[in-house]
Amino acid sequence: MEDEVDRLVAAWRRERPDLDVEPLEVLSRVSRLARHLDRARRLAFSEHNLEPWEFDVLTSLRRAGAPYQLSPGQLLTQTLVTSGTMTNRIDRLAKKGLVERLPDPSDRRGVLVRLTPEGRDRADQALAGLLDQERAILAELSRTQRGELAGLLRQLTAPFDNIPG
Repeated sequence: MEDEVDRLVAAWRRERPDLDVEPLEVLSRVSRLARHLDRARRLAFSEHNLEPWEFDVLTSLRRAGAPYQLSPGQLLTQTLVTSGTMTNRIDRLAKKGLVERLPDPSDRRGVLVRLTPEGRDRADQALAGLLDQERAILAELSRTQRGELAGLLRQLTAPFDNIPG
């Protein structure tokens, strides 16, 4: 079975035989798959009236476990955005009734962001929809193949996830 990346690689081998284009065989497929996954994510989230960034914040709080709250700093670490961006996102989610700000009992100047019951329900429903989309993307692979692929991708992503700062 041939795909668009095979055609791209063949063209580069023809046009630039002096270059080793083997990395394109893997990383161009990863890039194309990421675009398809992004579309699937957007579809799953839009069915629950959520933007991808809203899903990221809500599910960070949901994964924290009861009482589903984190400090803004913890949310920054999990979502990889700036503090100004996070403040704006918390404001917008609070306006929608999906999160609430509470005083941090351990720091009089701090606040905690807590998932509301509606926020929890939306996060749970959107996650279920996302998993349906992702299962469809992976349907051609056996359980063993999915495990092997996950392990190989982990080898590539782990160094990026473990960079200090």
